[in-house]
Amino acid sequence: MKMKFNNEEVKIESFDIFTYRRIRRAIGYLGISLPILLVGLSYISFFKTPLQPSISNYYYTNLREIFTGTLAAVGLFLIRYKGHGNASIWKNDNLLTNIAGIMAIGVALFPMNPEDSFNKIYTLIPYAEKWLGWLHYGFAALLFLIMALLAINVFTIGQENETRDPKSMLNENNIYRFCGYSIIVFVILVPISETFKLFRYSTLILEALALFAFGSAWLIKGRALGDSGEIGKKLYQENNPVDTEKVFEE
Repeated sequence: MKMKFNNEEVKIESFDIFTYRRIRRAIGYLGISLPILLVGLSYISFFKTPLQPSISNYYYTNLREIFTGTLAAVGLFLIRYKGHGNASIWKNDNLLTNIAGIMAIGVALFPMNPEDSFNKIYTLIPYAEKWLGWLHYGFAALLFLIMALLAINVFTIGQENETRDPKSMLNENNIYRFCGYSIIVFVILVPISETFKLFRYSTLILEALALFAFGSAWLIKGRALGDSGEIGKKLYQENNPVDTEKVFEE
């Protein structure tokens, strides 16, 4: 079945929307899958990689390619993602995603300092300089900060002036803000947990939770759950009885 439009531009615009949603979903799935893959494979004896104290520590294991490859993919998607520009730096979709993409690639290329400085020869810059390791933490902190800003300031723009039916607690803007503030809280807790040794694997768990929040915001923005029926009404205040994306693909 082919759906025909009198105006070809409407069809092109609709496919553009679906393309953006797929990119958003890809970013979300990658963010959520990174800690799941690394931790999951650590429990498989074949890979001979014990559970690490943090996600960054996986750079110095044989699961390094998953760590760097996922971050590089997220970085490239973010750089190629073209959102809406805005006069305010804090709400400029294009600027923030481009910076976040560079930060993600920076996290992959500049790993944390290893416990054994000899391992440093396996990195892109083979010098055991402590300031190179601090670059990793700087890139990571900026990446999470920008991800929080995107969720709180940018993703919520579309419904700022919404006047339709009263919003439910599951409205997308509430989810974006929850994810954004959660990222900030988890990132702040990382150095606190390290300092006070709050619980075992605290850094790994907090980093994973921050990535889950980051990925969830992008998945909701990409409408990974769909937008028809009750989901459409509660999350997006839309009444879509038919999945239009499936109609296009038939």
